[in-house]
Amino acid sequence: MSILTLDILAALEKQSIELPSWAFGNSGTRFKVFGTPGTPRDPYEKIADAAQVHAHTALAPTVALHIPWDLVDSFDDLRRHAEDHGVTLGTVNSNTFQDDDYKFGALTHEDAAIRRKAIDHHLACIDVMDATGSRDLKIWLAEGSNYPGQADLRGRQDRLHDSLQQIYARLGDDQRLVLEYKFFEPAFYHTDVPDWGTSYAQVSALGDKALVCLDTGHHAPGTNIEFIVMQLLRLGKLGSFDFNSRFYADDDLIVGAADPFQLFRILFEVIRGGGLNNPDVAFMLDQCHNVEDKIPGQIRSVLNVQEMTARALLVDREALSAAQRSGDVLTANAVFMDAFSTDVRPALAEWRESRGLPADPMAAYAASGYQQRIAEERVGGVQAGWGA
Repeated sequence: MSILTLDILAALEKQSIELPSWAFGNSGTRFKVFGTPGTPRDPYEKIADAAQVHAHTALAPTVALHIPWDLVDSFDDLRRHAEDHGVTLGTVNSNTFQDDDYKFGALTHEDAAIRRKAIDHHLACIDVMDATGSRDLKIWLAEGSNYPGQADLRGRQDRLHDSLQQIYARLGDDQRLVLEYKFFEPAFYHTDVPDWGTSYAQVSALGDKALVCLDTGHHAPGTNIEFIVMQLLRLGKLGSFDFNSRFYADDDLIVGAADPFQLFRILFEVIRGGGLNNPDVAFMLDQCHNVEDKIPGQIRSVLNVQEMTARALLVDREALSAAQRSGDVLTANAVFMDAFSTDVRPALAEWRESRGLPADPMAAYAASGYQQRIAEERVGGVQAGWGA
């Protein structure tokens, strides 16, 4: 008999994790972007690669776009191309961090003309959303300062609010704005949206269609991320996750690679707060595969999220609550650790086979020949990379 009950399997069957188009392009360190055979040369090939992840896992039915990296002549064509490959287009991500005009800020800039340029870029992103049927506009801002006295901290927050307000006003009835935050980098003295509190303050001032995006790598060392997850769910302002993993800073590694127990704890709070399979809370990846192949890197990532979700669903909530109410510290911890220590992989493999999926998606992809075929076929042209 499987350790995964029918209720758990039903919850897992509904799980979906959005893939980032940029994860299939080349990336690297700040010193070098590494090229690899078979890397996509355009958004159409990125979509085709992302579809391989969904075909092998049934976990990744949508693909996020990044503008202008994923600009095409016809988004109607791109949408149909995605549907032909069994996936749909998802979140649209803006980019105000690769233009010389934005050296000292974009939505927060002192110069009204530069702010206007940045606002207009976001309005163009909403046009893309209209064409693709996307619901969410995700904004991450690489804005701040490096030295005390360099910038008017309050003035920048006021200008940010005004800029976001103009973008928010353009959203359709069924569209949302999700504001990401990042502790530091590329600004090191202050960052304009450095934490969940600042993001929450800004989106709360906009309205119900503005929410917070939580990137699991964007926190100071030792931060209790699951507490933030709980609080945002409690406040009804958690719009989306960017799942990745880090050892030191914003490393954008495969989710669960550095601290699988942290991922388990986060997913427990997602379940506890009603965020699992909640259409208002989007699960997404934000990762860069610098030394590993992109498609299997994404397959491994979604499987890691699925595995830790299954373990978190195994937590005996009644026993945990009883131990918490009685102050039985060790029993409460043991309930948690028992679920985390359960090996759910054989049960998940058996369940996949029962659904017509490969028991081992990583091995099935390796045996499919797809990686070898794209390496041979995608010769010539310019490979997609970070920033393109």
